[in-house]
Amino acid sequence: MRAITIDRYGGPEVARLRSDVPVPAPAPGEVLVQVVCAGVNFMDVHTRQGKYRDSRTYPPRAPCTLGMEGAGVVLALGEGVTHLAVGDRVAWCIAWGSYAQYACVPAWQAARIPEAIGFDLAAAAMFQGCTAHYLVHDVARLAPGHSCLVHAGSGSIGQLLIQMAKRLGATVFATASTPHKRAVAAQRGADRTLAYEGFADAVRAATGGRGVDVVFDSLGKATLRESLRAARTRGLIVNYGNISGSVTDLDPIELGEAGSLLLTRPRLADHMTDAATIQRRADAVFWAIAAGHLSVDLAEPCTLDDVQRVHARIEARAQVGKSVVWIDARDALARA
Repeated sequence: MRAITIDRYGGPEVARLRSDVPVPAPAPGEVLVQVVCAGVNFMDVHTRQGKYRDSRTYPPRAPCTLGMEGAGVVLALGEGVTHLAVGDRVAWCIAWGSYAQYACVPAWQAARIPEAIGFDLAAAAMFQGCTAHYLVHDVARLAPGHSCLVHAGSGSIGQLLIQMAKRLGATVFATASTPHKRAVAAQRGADRTLAYEGFADAVRAATGGRGVDVVFDSLGKATLRESLRAARTRGLIVNYGNISGSVTDLDPIELGEAGSLLLTRPRLADHMTDAATIQRRADAVFWAIAAGHLSVDLAEPCTLDDVQRVHARIEARAQVGKSVVWIDARDALARA
C-alpha cells in the first residue's frame, strides 16, 4: 500500500511516500480500516521531529507510519471486537498510521460517524473537536458569565474553543499573529481579538484590572508567563501545547505571586480513556457540526503527495484551517 513513513527524525523531507508498505493485519482488539481521509496535525509534525521519542503517553517511535487521526470504513475485525461491524464508518485520533491506504486502529478508539458527516469533516474534527470539548467542559468548566483568553485563535483548536466557549455563554478574548488571523478569530465569535504584543495588559484593561477566569495557552514558551498576568486571582492557566517551545524554568512560586493561580498541563489521552467516552465526545462534536452550531475551517484538499508541503506550512505557522489528506487522489480532485 501507499503510505507516508519516517525511518529517522527531522524536517519535512524525512516524511517519505512509499508504495511498498505491507497492508497491516488487525491484532486482537483492533479493526482494519480503509482510510479515506487523514487529518494533518501538529502532533504529526512533533512525531516526525522526534518530540515523542521519550513520551510515556504517546507510543510512536521511528520507524513508523505518520498520521494520528483519520476516518474510513471498517474492512475486518480483530479477535474479540464485538461493538463494531464490517462496513461501519469510523473516525479516530491518537492512534498512529492514518497517512496510508489502510490502518489498524484499536477498536475502542474508533468512533462511529453519523451519515450527516463526511469523511473529510470527521477526519478534520475528531482530534481538535474532542480536544476542545474536554478543555472547555472538563478542564475549564466554562459557564455563563465566565471569561477566557484563547491563544492562537485562528488555529484549528482555537477556532473550536472560541465557538464552544461562546455557546456556553463566556466572554472570549483571542490572540493571533496577523490581522487576517485575528479576523478569523472574530468570525468564530471572539468578543475581542488581540495581537500577542502586550496582550496581558490589554486583557487587564478590558476587564477593569481583573483578568480572565481561564487562559487556554497552546504556545508555551512565548506566552506562558504573560498568560499568568492575564488571569484573575485564583484563575486557571491551561497549557495544552508548546508550539513555541517548552517552559523549563518556571518556579511554582511564580503562580503564587501572580495571584494563587492554578496551572495544568492536560493531555487528550487522559480524557479519552474508554470507548464510551470517545463516542460521547465524538457524538457531541459531530452533532454540533451537523446542527450548524460548530464550524470547522477546512483548508484546500490535499493528497499524500502534498504532506511534506503541508507539514512545512504548519511548522511555519502559515496554515489557516485544517488540512485533510484524501488518500485516493481522485477524491481530492473531486473536492477541490
